[in-house]
Amino acid sequence: MVQSKKQKYLFLAFCLIPTFIMFSIFTLYPLFSGLYYSFFEWSGASQTREFVGFDNYTRLFNDDIIPATIWHDYFLVITKVVGIMIMALFIAVALTQLKIKEAPFYRIIFFFPNIMSVVVIGILWTFIYNPNLGLVNSGLEMIGLEEWTRPWLGSERWALPSLVLPSIWAGIGLFMLLLMGGIANISKSNYEAARIDGANEWQQFWHVTLPLIWPQIKISILYIVITTLNGSFIIVQVMTGGGPNNSTHVMGSYLYQQAFNQYNFGYGATIGVMILVISLITIIILQFLLKREKVEY
Repeated sequence: MVQSKKQKYLFLAFCLIPTFIMFSIFTLYPLFSGLYYSFFEWSGASQTREFVGFDNYTRLFNDDIIPATIWHDYFLVITKVVGIMIMALFIAVALTQLKIKEAPFYRIIFFFPNIMSVVVIGILWTFIYNPNLGLVNSGLEMIGLEEWTRPWLGSERWALPSLVLPSIWAGIGLFMLLLMGGIANISKSNYEAARIDGANEWQQFWHVTLPLIWPQIKISILYIVITTLNGSFIIVQVMTGGGPNNSTHVMGSYLYQQAFNQYNFGYGATIGVMILVISLITIIILQFLLKREKVEY
């Protein structure tokens, strides 16, 4: 059917305008509102707001807790990227290349945590780390390592590392499926040619599989970084609340504490602007570092 230019533009408008309206309401409006409120001293509940200019940003740069929250966020970013990508890649290769009969069952098992709420995961792992009844300390006692038992979430030294395991456990399944999809699209002829050339299993993985699924790996890394910098505060709030003694506060949890617990909404908005800027800079740097020439199948 031949369509006029007017009909095409009307069709495009019909598709794009509702999406743009939703994007404006749920993304642009909160973004610019947060930037606006960062210039005010406001409790978040009162009707009056006091314009303070850049005072909140001055306070941000002089806040001793802010550098610690940034370090905690990047600690989780690095450990999650390394842990999730190694585990997801290992499982994806095993389930696609080793021809395991129970592969569909294992896919469900590994993906199951992804359909669980982060709050549920946090509560579950809080019980696992319980110093008296938790599986971690009980398991260590059973194998004779009582000296290794400790209050995992109550220790300033071990509370933050303790958040890594549930974060990795909760994220493996999604990226496993993404990598499996990439591996499944690789032509068998590539592996046959590699075997003819004398490549062993490891060389096939390193020189065939890895380069051809690099787009999926890149997307996975970027997604992990974005969701960690912007969403790790949920599991922190559930499991530690930022404690003990601010040792697990990330930027998001500290924002929540300032805005909704201490009613410094203007300062909380300032922290939100900082999170946005840091996230954008991190993603731009990663896009540059992960850039590679496209590999054809």
